[in-house]
Amino acid sequence: MRAAVYRETGDADVVELVEREPGEPGPGEVRVRVVRSGVNPTDWKIRAGLSGSMAAEEVVPNQDGAGVVDAVGEGVDLTVGDRVGIILAAYQRPTGTAQEQTVVPAERVFVLPEGASFDVGADVGVPALTAHRALTTSEGGPERLSPGALAGRTVLVAGGAGAVGNAAIQLARWAGATVITTVSGPEKAELATAAGAHHVLNYRTEDVVAEVRRVAPDGADVVVEVSPAQNLALDLQLLRTAGTIAIYANNGGDEVPLKIRETFATNARFQFVFLYTVPPAALRAGMDDVVAAIADGGFGVGEEHGLPLLHFSLEQTAEAHRAVEDGAVGKVLIDVAP
Repeated sequence: MRAAVYRETGDADVVELVEREPGEPGPGEVRVRVVRSGVNPTDWKIRAGLSGSMAAEEVVPNQDGAGVVDAVGEGVDLTVGDRVGIILAAYQRPTGTAQEQTVVPAERVFVLPEGASFDVGADVGVPALTAHRALTTSEGGPERLSPGALAGRTVLVAGGAGAVGNAAIQLARWAGATVITTVSGPEKAELATAAGAHHVLNYRTEDVVAEVRRVAPDGADVVVEVSPAQNLALDLQLLRTAGTIAIYANNGGDEVPLKIRETFATNARFQFVFLYTVPPAALRAGMDDVVAAIADGGFGVGEEHGLPLLHFSLEQTAEAHRAVEDGAVGKVLIDVAP
């Protein structure tokens, strides 16, 4: 089978296409014939060596994917031929989804709803599950998402045109929240509107505090934050008492100045979201909820859902990584099979 691999960390040029034998699933494992491999920022950061040492001498990148089960190990409640999505394929393992067949633990696989595309299956992992976690850890808020679960609550999504921001908008809207998002320009505003945001604010030209307070006089219940170093002072002005700032990335810097008195007076909660160490039960609940949203028409990919798709071939895995690293707007997918 064909596989994209790297044997040292570095820029995208370390990725090459090779022929290798497919693995065999052991107890509790499943092998999937990969159709789509999703590329996320975490994938190029791991490849670049920004997240520690390599998991093995040869690594196949990419955490997320979708395809068809073609072999199962002992004790696995899946069937050959099942159409599935894959999450965290390369976490603490050297075998990601940028290959024609991948072996993963069965708990990192979910069955796609009938009619769901492999494209949307490859977007569930890092983007949608990160968004789900950000929306389900607030005080007084739901631990699960479903229609009406966030009714009466206001969610502010920073960076609504990104993959996680897009997922947060869609899932919050599906769950009944009033959704506000901030973007940097008209093109991204169109994408955030397509995703379902009720109110889209250009932070470069609009008074975000005034506009958010106009929509939600008491402030937002949850802020889904991608750039805390830049936005924390603003977030604290937009958060309602006992609200939650859910931080899932460090765009714009690693350090956040925090004024204690003005912060604790709001009873603000800071929820850090790092998908790899989310408790297994919460991870499975997230998968189940996102699958329900897909089946219900509440979560999708493509222009009509505010997330353009950018397709690359398996031979173009390095180029796909570069696209994400360079800030491509939309979801980067590798077409491993037709």
